[in-house]
Amino acid sequence: MKALIAFYHSSIGKKWVVAITGLALILFVVGHLLGNLQIFLGQNAINAYAERLQGLGELLWVARIGLIVAVLLHIVTTVLLAIQNKLARDTPYAVKKRVAATIAARTMLLSGLLIVSFVIFHILHYTTLSIHPEWKQLVDSSGRHDVYSMMIYGFSSPLVSGFYILSIFFLCLHLNHGIQSFLQTLGIRTRGFAPAISRVSVIGSWLIFAGYISIPVAVLLKVLTAAQ
Repeated sequence: MKALIAFYHSSIGKKWVVAITGLALILFVVGHLLGNLQIFLGQNAINAYAERLQGLGELLWVARIGLIVAVLLHIVTTVLLAIQNKLARDTPYAVKKRVAATIAARTMLLSGLLIVSFVIFHILHYTTLSIHPEWKQLVDSSGRHDVYSMMIYGFSSPLVSGFYILSIFFLCLHLNHGIQSFLQTLGIRTRGFAPAISRVSVIGSWLIFAGYISIPVAVLLKVLTAAQ
């Protein structure tokens, strides 16, 4: 245990924690997207998917708690690592080098805070239904909770959809930089592979962005409408 604590307090230890928790969050983001995209298959498909998730019972809550722990550990460790790196500098740089810096890298803290705010809102909006408790009464013809209609009603608000799209944009910026940092921590992102890895991470991030925003955009354009 002492060895693990000592490892965590080291710079490389924190980088590994950030990398591993980041990978777990990336897998969740992709899995969550694949589940949500079933809305394009119709009301029955998305509602059946939601019912299967709820059928997991305690396992679902274990997964949720694990996800929350990963998010908190990722945020706390990232902040501690930033502080540690700043304190490690004996003197400030005379000239700030931004040649290798990207928008994603320079906005990691901002995007991280926005993403946390979005996640909290998203949970209150669609998971606990604290913002719209009346949605708990939505059921389809099979007696299942009508997640399809709930999503349609939620994204029918331009303000909600706008916040969602903006948050997903920053999430993808965060993912793009995070994927490259993760591979660099593993020692995979060498000079020879760096260009290819950068392209893959950029394409992957934009595909995730396109997938997530396709739902609110489709609702706003009336491509997806509430079931009659």
